[in-house]
Amino acid sequence: MENCFVFADTLGPAKILHVYEPSIGLRGILVVDNVACGPSIGGLRMAEDVSVEECFRLARAMTLKNAAAGLPHGGGKSVLFGDPRMDKGRKETLIRAFAKALRTEEDYIFGPDMGTDEECMAWVRDEIGRSVGLPEEIGGIPLDKIGATGWGLLKATEVALEQGGSMLQGARVVVQGFGAVGRNAARFLTDAGAVLVGAADSQGAVHDPEGLDVRALIRLKDEGLSVADSPRGEPLDRDAVVGLPCDVWIPAARPDVVDASNVDRLRARLVVQGANIPFTAEAERILHARDVLVVPDFIANAGGVICAAMELRGATETAALQAIEEKIRRNTRIVLETAMARAILPRQAAVEMAEARVRKAMGLRRYSLFSCAPGYL
Repeated sequence: MENCFVFADTLGPAKILHVYEPSIGLRGILVVDNVACGPSIGGLRMAEDVSVEECFRLARAMTLKNAAAGLPHGGGKSVLFGDPRMDKGRKETLIRAFAKALRTEEDYIFGPDMGTDEECMAWVRDEIGRSVGLPEEIGGIPLDKIGATGWGLLKATEVALEQGGSMLQGARVVVQGFGAVGRNAARFLTDAGAVLVGAADSQGAVHDPEGLDVRALIRLKDEGLSVADSPRGEPLDRDAVVGLPCDVWIPAARPDVVDASNVDRLRARLVVQGANIPFTAEAERILHARDVLVVPDFIANAGGVICAAMELRGATETAALQAIEEKIRRNTRIVLETAMARAILPRQAAVEMAEARVRKAMGLRRYSLFSCAPGYL
């Protein structure tokens, strides 16, 4: 019995649900972590190698992310087992069936994540009426199109460089993961004066110390090619991106891409985490000992969920971008100042700030982990 609650602590998770429908090959997991602050918002991730542990860790990251951003939402996450590049019709069938299976789980609001997009959220909306990150045509603020998460990464990077007495102008940037988050972060950063010297995707990497053409790389990706196909720069194996020299290194792909086995290869002064849980805790401790500043994921990459929460309330695109800038600049500054003043890791400062907000909300609930909406319990 104890193994059933291996992830349980005082914050959650409130529930873990497994969804299975063998007739269509559907296997999925939902983790609702903590909804004391309100119904959870969290992305639907699709990959062949997802797991309960990854889903829980991502759900907890969303609890902290939403609390740190001051949003009236808790944390949840859902995952589907499968190759996101599968036939569109089959993908639609799986996502619609998964949403339908979770139609009564009103404490969870679907959002897009790795392997899913705004069209997927439209399918969910059509099935159960509960999703964010929708296409413009049905009232959404398209997170990927406007680059909400990338916009927030720009703001976190600006604050972190300012805290260290540096400037964004001329800063050398490497982006690991040139998908929706990575490409928009690269675009915003270079538009603000930074120089992209390295980029990687699932197929390979490219490096040019003189600077890469971000828009040319985006065109390659739109054509279904890899950044490694760029005629400019040196093509590399995708994992070589960890060792590229730079000022700012931005992970924007999968969890745990940097751990104890490769952290010593990292050659950056600042890491701004665009992906969720991209570094292990040990890797972050090693970097802290080397005086490498790491802005934690749920502080730096909260732009997407801030935008989603604004969309849910009918806000405009302009208002959403303003909210992202305000919240992420403020939280990055608070976390880094606290970490410096107390000589602790930025993640510890961030977790303490977010947990304090969650526990305050829990103290106002009849059942600390659950929301008590009408009809619940």
